[in-house]
Order: sequence, then C-alpha cells, then structure tokens
Amino acid sequence: MLARRGLHALRHFYASALLSAGESIKAVSEYLGHHDPGFTLRTYTNLMPESEARTRRAVDAILGRGLIDVHGLGTA
Repeated sequence: MLARRGLHALRHFYASALLSAGESIKAVSEYLGHHDPGFTLRTYTNLMPESEARTRRAVDAILGRGLIDVHGLGTA
C-alpha cells in the first residue's frame, strides 16, 4: 500500500513539475500514459495555479500589453 501511494505521489509530482514549467496538457497526458488528455486535465488541473496569470500575460502580449481596449477600438 505504501509503495503504491509512493508511486502515485511521484506521478503527481512529475505531472505538477511539468505543468508548472508550462508543458502542455497533451504532452503531460502522453508522458503519463493517459489515452485522453481530458482525463489528465480533470485530474491535474488543480496543479496549474499559474495558468490564469500565464493566460493574462499571453493576452496582454497579444494586445500590446493592454494598450488596446476590450472592443479593439484603440488605446485605453
């Protein structure tokens, strides 16, 4: 039982390290041997606390660091 929990914890650590480093959920799914990336996402989504901040940074970069308003009508 302890060995099984140890392996489970190791898989969790491995997944969290990859997700924290920005690896895609599809790649992590493949590395873990999951056939469905959706399963991986449902299982490990709690390990992606930086996801929201990373998304904001990506959108800011696309929109010129927030200089374009939400409607795309010019600078704010």
